[in-house]
Amino acid sequence: MSQRVLITAGANGIGLAIAQAFAAAGARVHIADVNAEAVEAVTSANENITGSVTDVSDPAAVDALFADVRRELAGLDVLINNAGISGPTAPAEQLPFDAWNAVVNVILHGTFHVTQRAIPLLKDSDAASVVTMSSLAGRFGYPNRIAYSTTKWALVGFSKTLALELGEFGITANTIHPGAVKGPRMAAVLEGRATANGTTVEQETTNALNNQSIKDFIDPADIAALVLFLTGPHGRTISGQLFPIDADSKAAS
Repeated sequence: MSQRVLITAGANGIGLAIAQAFAAAGARVHIADVNAEAVEAVTSANENITGSVTDVSDPAAVDALFADVRRELAGLDVLINNAGISGPTAPAEQLPFDAWNAVVNVILHGTFHVTQRAIPLLKDSDAASVVTMSSLAGRFGYPNRIAYSTTKWALVGFSKTLALELGEFGITANTIHPGAVKGPRMAAVLEGRATANGTTVEQETTNALNNQSIKDFIDPADIAALVLFLTGPHGRTISGQLFPIDADSKAAS
C-alpha cells in the first residue's frame, strides 16, 4: 500500500521538494499552504498530489484541512510539519510583540494544531512517522532573529516528547535542521545583503559559506531524500533524533 502523506507549506521550497519526492515514489500526498495559486499549480501538475489552502495558525482552518485529508487520503502514514515564517530582522529589545507572536502562532501553535489532529490517524497506520522541520537556528542562537530561533529550538522538545508519547504505537518522530538552502529565497537574501553592504552577490555568497566546512548551499532534494529515508522501512527504529543537514555549519547567520 502506498504511503499517505500530509505536508504543511508543501507548495514551495523544501515542502514542494518533499511532496514531489514522495509522489515520485508512489505516495499519495496532500499539501497544505497559504498560497492558493501555488497550491493550484502544484496539484494541477501532479495527479498524486492534492491540496488545501490553509493557515495552520487558525484552528478552524486546520479542522477543514483534516476533513480534506480524510476525504482525499482516507488515513495518514506520514506527517511533515514544514510550515513556518521567519519574522522581521531586529534585536530582541526592538522586536514588536505582534511580530514575535506571529512567528509563535505559525511555527509553534500551527505545528501543534496540525499534529494534534494527525495523531489519531497516525495511530491507525502500521508504520507512521512525524518529521518536523526545525532549522540551523534550532541548534544555535541567531542574532536579530530571536522569535525564529526560539520556536525552532522549541520544536526539538516538541518532537522528542512526541517520540516518547507515540513510540508505543510504532510512530517515529524526528526533527531535521537545514542550513542555508538553495533557491529563490536564498538568492534574494544574498542580493539584499549585497545591496545593503555595497558588495557583490559573489562576495556575500563567500561570506555566507565561511562558517561551513562544505562550501555549498543545501539542495532541497537532499532534504527530501532524508525525509523519505526517515519515514521509510529503514527508519522504523530512528526516533527522537535531530538531523542537521547544513554542510557542517558552525553558527546561524
